[in-house]
Amino acid sequence: MKSRGQVLDRLPAGSRLLVIRLRSLGDCVLTTPALQLLKRSRPDLQVAVMVEKRWRAVFEGNPDVDQLLPPEPAAALRWRPRLCLNLHGGPRSAWLTAASLARWRAGFAHFRYRRLYNLRIPTAQQILRVTRKVHTAEHIASAVFFLGVPAGEVPPARLFAQPAPRGEREYAVIHPLASKPSKTWPAERFLSLARRLEDEWDMEPVFIAGPGEDLGAFSAYRCVVGAPLEEVKSLLAGAALFVGNDSGPAHMAAALGRPVLVIFGDSDVDVWRPWRTVSEVIVARAGIERVSEAEVFGALLRLRMAA
Repeated sequence: MKSRGQVLDRLPAGSRLLVIRLRSLGDCVLTTPALQLLKRSRPDLQVAVMVEKRWRAVFEGNPDVDQLLPPEPAAALRWRPRLCLNLHGGPRSAWLTAASLARWRAGFAHFRYRRLYNLRIPTAQQILRVTRKVHTAEHIASAVFFLGVPAGEVPPARLFAQPAPRGEREYAVIHPLASKPSKTWPAERFLSLARRLEDEWDMEPVFIAGPGEDLGAFSAYRCVVGAPLEEVKSLLAGAALFVGNDSGPAHMAAALGRPVLVIFGDSDVDVWRPWRTVSEVIVARAGIERVSEAEVFGALLRLRMAA
């Protein structure tokens, strides 16, 4: 197994690299700092990202990505990478890594099927030489540091989109849903917050949700449900601010440089807080249902002053 710093140095100019990052919106967004670091260090490399169709828009328009590939063995083989970096870690991504026939196959040492990888990446704490918890963006970036990118500050995530045309008023994007109740602030408090944004700040509340999700409780306001990710990117890019639970759209808003307020339930704020943007976080130590509207609106006031 080669040591850190040797592999990228040994890749000939113009070599192809395959990054496997199949899914999860937040994880996809937080992969973009590592891609920027990689291209900054070796701009000659041809970098392909293998991602499921639903999440392709995260990487579209990104100058650090030369090719987007579907998660199919034939696509991995056709790309003919010299180095394959698996950031996903499951059985399917391991299969795709093998299908690439890459000379160098990198994956974190805790991944299953570890014999597949001839570059086994240690923990981010070992690579970064820290003992604290690391943010997801730092964890992913640590992989490219191990491969030979000079260690340094991990940049902000970034997405690329044309902002949606603004109407007569500024608007705030609100994402009131989450993957489980313990991460979801009560709907009636989101509604109360929306009324205050409209009445006190003359700001239009726009509620968003993914495919199959229900925004019926917020039907008094503009609702965008199941829109293509390209449309969501544009909507977020034009927003005056974002408010929501810990979720993928919060990471999108942060990557687009929007002021972000995130309410954390039982997810780990150190690992998932908005990465390198103007932001406020509220951590629900006693349960997310105990977070008051006054606490959230106070955080929004601070956010507006800082933005």
